[in-house]
This record gives sequence, C-alpha cells and structure tokens, in this order.
Amino acid sequence: MKKYLLTPGPTPVPAEAALKESLPIIHHRTAAFGKIFEEVNEGLKYVFQTKNDVLIFASSGTGVMEGSIVNLLSPGDKLIVSDTGKFGERWWKIAKAYGIEYVLLKEEDGYPTDIEKIKKALKDNPQAKAVYTTLTETSTCVVNDIKTIGEVVANTEAVLVVDAISGLGAQEMHSDKWKVDVVVTGSQKGLMIPPGLAFASVSEKAWKLVENAKLPKFYFDWKQARKSIATKETPYTPAISLIVALSESLKIIKDEGMENIWKRHQLLADATRAGVKAMGLQLFSKAPCNAVTAVSVPQGLTGSAIYKKMRDDFGVNIAAGQGGLKDKIFRIAHLGYMEKFDIIIALSALEMTLEQSGYKLELGRAIAEAEKIFLSGCV
Repeated sequence: MKKYLLTPGPTPVPAEAALKESLPIIHHRTAAFGKIFEEVNEGLKYVFQTKNDVLIFASSGTGVMEGSIVNLLSPGDKLIVSDTGKFGERWWKIAKAYGIEYVLLKEEDGYPTDIEKIKKALKDNPQAKAVYTTLTETSTCVVNDIKTIGEVVANTEAVLVVDAISGLGAQEMHSDKWKVDVVVTGSQKGLMIPPGLAFASVSEKAWKLVENAKLPKFYFDWKQARKSIATKETPYTPAISLIVALSESLKIIKDEGMENIWKRHQLLADATRAGVKAMGLQLFSKAPCNAVTAVSVPQGLTGSAIYKKMRDDFGVNIAAGQGGLKDKIFRIAHLGYMEKFDIIIALSALEMTLEQSGYKLELGRAIAEAEKIFLSGCV
C-alpha cells in the first residue's frame, strides 16, 4: 500500500533533499563542509527572517528548547510561560526540571494566548527574565499573535522566546520585525528534512542574558556554538548528512520565496477546513493555524480509531490527539513539502473512513469544497 504522510512532523522530504543524504559523507573539518555550513547559516537567516546568528545543533526540537532555558537563566530567576497546549506545557516542565520559578498562564485547550494575561504577568513580575510561548501549538492547532506579544515584551527587560518548531516555514513569522529575541525550531517540519537538527536564532538583547546565565550546560552551550560559526563549523560533530540535505531544502525554499510559502500554507489550510466543514465536522481550534488543523471527533467515534483506520486501510497518516485530547480530536497537517493533492487525498480518505464507521455524510462534497478554494486561489 502506498503511504501518504500528513502528520505535523515528520513531514514529507523532497526527493532533491533526500538524495543528498545518499551521497558519500564528507568530513566536517574541511573547506567543503565549511562552504555548505556557511550557505546553510545564511539560508536559515532568511527562513527565520533575522539578521541574528542562527545556532545549529544535532538534536530534536526539545533539545534546543532546553538550551533556551539553560543559556538564558540562572538559579533564582523567574520566567513567564504561556501554555496553549502540550508544547507550551513543555516550556514550564523544562524550567521545573532546572528548579526555575515560573508564572504559568494556562489557556483552555483550543484557545490562543490571552495577551492581557501576559501584560498583567509582566506588570506583577517585573523581575521576570523571559516570556516563553509558541507560534503554532501543534497539539491544539492554534496560532498565537506573536507580533503583538513581541511589542508587549519589548517594552520590558524580559526577552521573548518562541517555540516555532511546527510553525516556522508555514505560519508568517518575522523574528526581527516582531521583536522576538529567541526563536527555536526543528528540521522535520517546515524545513522539509528528516528529524535530527534543531536551531535557535538569538537577538543581542538575549545574548546579554546568555553572558550571565549560570545554569549548567555543556553540549547546548550557545556561546560555544556562536564562536564556531566564524570557523564555519559546530563545536562538536554535526549531523553532516542532514546539514547537506538542509542546504538543498533551503534552496527549494528560497526559490519559492517565504511570502509565497506562507500563502501556499494559508491556501492548504483554508481548503482543509472547508472540506472538514463540508462533512459536518467542527474545527477544534478557536484560532486555527496554517500548519495543522484539529478536528473535533463526531459523537460515537474516537480520534484514535479514525487515525488508525485512515492509516491501516488507506495508507494516509494523519495525527491523533495528544494527552487528554487523544480521542477527542484528530489532526491533519498541511505543512512543509505538501501541495493541493495531498489535501485532496487526506479529505478523500477521511470521507471514506467516516462513511465506513457509520457517520453519515455526502461522499465527494468535502473534495468539491476544497477544489473550490484551490480554484479560486483564496487566501
């Protein structure tokens, strides 16, 4: 059975990038690798929309999230966390692991960050060193208003740290223009290569915290990583083949252009939502993001059953809900190396899955609604 990948990570890998991983490996302390590393670093600045250094680590996204805690903070510091799902939750769990005090701003599942809560938390906690939040919360599929949050935090001594692991390259994001001090992401989402690389862009405001941070660190030491950029390498052995593949995917991204990439993801998201609504289903998120769509499970069915049937019977991999949302929602990604017919396939498989599961719908209607969006080019 042919497999189709519509999960929010890993995402499909373009053949051009995948083939680069099959080339004979090169040594990382050579001019050949240095040239590729330099190209990748500049390409990442384009995707991050920043002039700041972008640090590269062989890691999952969680590793660079942890790195943003240990490189910015010291024992006795306090941070503010906006938790809009499992990955906002990850921020405060990492802080807790290091004994860092945090002010938790927990939102109801499906709702974005309440910016008034951030304003109040900053006013009540002027000593807070950082505000941590997410661009697109993968578990609940909400998008947060990072532009406005950036304006709020910029007027304080705190830095703004954003988990853009699922959002970068799908949702509009301007690190510098929106005054975001640290942006972290991973390789297996909008960057369109396999898991294994993680990245952090760091502003000059954030570097001032880095210089004085006292939490323990070794591998994820940002000062060492920054120092190595000048010599076109990483402090320790890099994931060479992934960086070579990334150089190719960044060329694809540059050829399409970030503005066009954001528009494409908006179009895919609009079509997916139109198709879902045509089946009589409800969107879960109150502020849907453009990377992945969460759908409330109709009465009498479970999210895990829908997920498994689509995967096993039709070869279409979507995502079930996470944690307490496991059987309450399912998620369809439209992220990275995806196009119109990926969405058509996903909606078709969902229609057939629901029909066979006893849910009444008009077969083909979801496809027709999605096609209308695609033909109109609505964004």
